[in-house]
Amino acid sequence: MKRDTILTLKLPRGSALEEYPVREPKQFNRPAGPFTRIAYAAAHVVADPLGAQEPWLDAAIDWNATIAYRRHLSSWGFGIAEAMDTAQRGMGLDWANSLELIRRTLESVPEAVVASGAGTDHLQGSASIAQVISAYEMQCTAIEKLGGRIILMASRALAATAKSPDDYARVYERILGQVKQPVIIHWLGEMFDPALSGYWGKQDHDEAMNVCLDVLKRNSSKVDGIKISLLDKEKEIAMRRKLPGGVRMYTGDDFNFAELIEGDAQGYSDALLGIFDSIAPAASQALSLLAENKKAEYHEVLGPTVPLSRHIFKSPTRFYKTGVVFMAWLNGHQDHFVMVSGQQSARNVLHFAELFRLADAAGLLRDPALACKRMQQLLAVHGF
Repeated sequence: MKRDTILTLKLPRGSALEEYPVREPKQFNRPAGPFTRIAYAAAHVVADPLGAQEPWLDAAIDWNATIAYRRHLSSWGFGIAEAMDTAQRGMGLDWANSLELIRRTLESVPEAVVASGAGTDHLQGSASIAQVISAYEMQCTAIEKLGGRIILMASRALAATAKSPDDYARVYERILGQVKQPVIIHWLGEMFDPALSGYWGKQDHDEAMNVCLDVLKRNSSKVDGIKISLLDKEKEIAMRRKLPGGVRMYTGDDFNFAELIEGDAQGYSDALLGIFDSIAPAASQALSLLAENKKAEYHEVLGPTVPLSRHIFKSPTRFYKTGVVFMAWLNGHQDHFVMVSGQQSARNVLHFAELFRLADAAGLLRDPALACKRMQQLLAVHGF
C-alpha cells in the first residue's frame, strides 16, 4: 500500500540532523473472530510523573493509565501477561506493587485472559533452596487467591543458589505439585537479565534445554506451556519439537516472532511477547489474517514490525522497556515519557530517532502530528 508523506521532521543521524518524511499511518482492523494462536501481550506500567516517591527507590504508578492500556491491548484480542519483565519487574516494580497491579487488572479488565508473573523477587540477600521454594509458594498462593493464572517466572535467587540441575528440578517440581491449574513456565535468557546466566544449572543452552525438558515431561499435567526468551529461533524450534504432548511453546523471541508464530509442517509457537505491547494493532490484524490462512498477507502486515522490534530489543536487551514506553507516549496512550525507576534514560537520543523512523515505516504512528510534536519535545530536551 502506497503511503503519502504528510509531514516532515528533522531527526538526528550521527552528529547531524536530516529531514525525515513522515507518512500517513496504516489502518488496522480489530479482530472479528478468534485467533488460531494464543497471544499474550506483556504489558508495561505507566509511571505517575507527579508522584512524591524518589524514582530510584520506589515506584510511583498511574493506575488509571496503566489499566487503560490493558483495555487497549484487550480490545485488539490479546491476553495480558501481567507483572512480567515488560512491566519492569525486577527493574523498579517490586512484589507489593506487582500484586496490586495483578489485582487491579483482574478486577478492571474482566474481559481479558490474564496470566500473572509469580517469582521470588521479594527475597532479600542470599537464600537457601528451601527459602526459594517458600518464596515461590507465597507468590503463587497470593495470585491464586485473586483467581489468577500463573506464569512461573525465572528466579534470580534460584540462579544464585542452585548448585546443580537437581536443585532446579526440586524447586519446580515442588511448586508445580501445588498449583491449582497448569502454569506457563518462563525461561528468561541472560540477554534479558544477566543474573539468570546458567539457568537450569547449565551454561550451554542446549544442555539447559534438556534439563528443562525433563522437568516438563515429569510434570506435564501441571504445565500449560513454556515461554523461552533466548532470541534464537533455531533453539526455540528444536525445543518445540521435543515438548511433551499438551505442552505449548510460547515464543518469547522478539527478533523472529513472525516466522515462529506462523510455524512449519511440524508445528508452531503461540505467543507471549513484550513487543505486542507496542505493535498491538498490526499484530492483531496479522493474527486474524493467519487465522484465515492468508499467510502472504500475514507477513505483509507483520513483517515491517520486525525491524522495529529488533531495534527496541537490541543489546543491552534489558533496556527494551524504554522503547516500549516511548512508543506508548508517541501514540498518545500516556501524557509523558517518564518511567518507573527513571528508566527513560536507559537509551540514547539516536536510538529514539531510529525507533521513530522504524515505527513510521511500520505504519504504527497512529497520529503522526502528535508523534512529531512529542519527538520534537524529546529532541529539545537533548539540545536539538
